Amino acid sequence: MGSEPSPSPAPTPLESYYAAIEDLARKIVKLGGFRLEVKLRHLEPVDEHSPATIVDFSGPDAGLLLEAHGELLNAIEYVVLRAVRLEESLFPKISFDCEDYRHMRVEELKLMAQVAADRVRDTGMPFPLGPMNARERRIIHLALNNRPEVRTESDGQGPERKVVIHPASSPARR
Repeated sequence: MGSEPSPSPAPTPLESYYAAIEDLARKIVKLGGFRLEVKLRHLEPVDEHSPATIVDFSGPDAGLLLEAHGELLNAIEYVVLRAVRLEESLFPKISFDCEDYRHMRVEELKLMAQVAADRVRDTGMPFPLGPMNARERRIIHLALNNRPEVRTESDGQGPERKVVIHPASSPARR
């Protein structure tokens, strides 16, 4: 008797969305008349909070996606993930990027969080950061998770929602 090939492992919940995500992203690029390539890049996650997959855009029109702090890139990500009905719990596991913009922004936010936390530690005064989307606020909260001398809170509504860094000794808002 010959040996049967072992069945390939079942796809993870995120993997079952890959084809639909890539297909819809390509359709948006084509219908929008953008000169862009779309490629899925799979990463070895650094931690449980880092993305496992990047939907990467590149090409002559890349700058259009990055104008106004990547608003068009954010909009495409939002539309695609909602349209394919990706479970919200999986949103942090996939990221749309263009010319490493998101990667550089994450590093910038982590550095900003550390500098602001140092200021709060030194002055004892709360420090509000500017308005950010939910993904960016999450990066700030996680970046300061290991700083026991400060705590973070999100404050505000809608597009004006921001992170405020407080001394750990100050009472939390209820």
